[in-house]
Amino acid sequence: MNRTPVNPWPWSLNFGYNQAEIVEGSSRQLICAGQTSVDAEGKPQHANDMRNQMILALDNLEAVLSAADMGLANIVRLSVYTTDVDETMKNFDVFGARFGPVNSAPPMTLLGVSRLAVTSLMFEIEATAAD
Repeated sequence: MNRTPVNPWPWSLNFGYNQAEIVEGSSRQLICAGQTSVDAEGKPQHANDMRNQMILALDNLEAVLSAADMGLANIVRLSVYTTDVDETMKNFDVFGARFGPVNSAPPMTLLGVSRLAVTSLMFEIEATAAD
């Protein structure tokens, strides 16, 4: 699979994402449901702790990717939903720590929402991956 970043403006790179990517030669596509801060039984974890909710949601996303023999470098699109955009941005280094080492900056959307499906959850991330 070949990925070509498309960035008519460079500002988004400071936030760790490309404006778009041309993806060519992929053979499989994985559409991931939103991943949140839940344990293996689906019980919410880290109430009122945005940073740890983000970390566990990313752990869960990586587990889904791994089950499909993929990793963070395979992500071609991210959608992030949060009940507190400011708090999410304060902790966005969590993304850099995960995506930086695999040299990946997938196109991303971050949306503030009034609530998620489970009221104690503050952060949800869904992804599309390809290989």
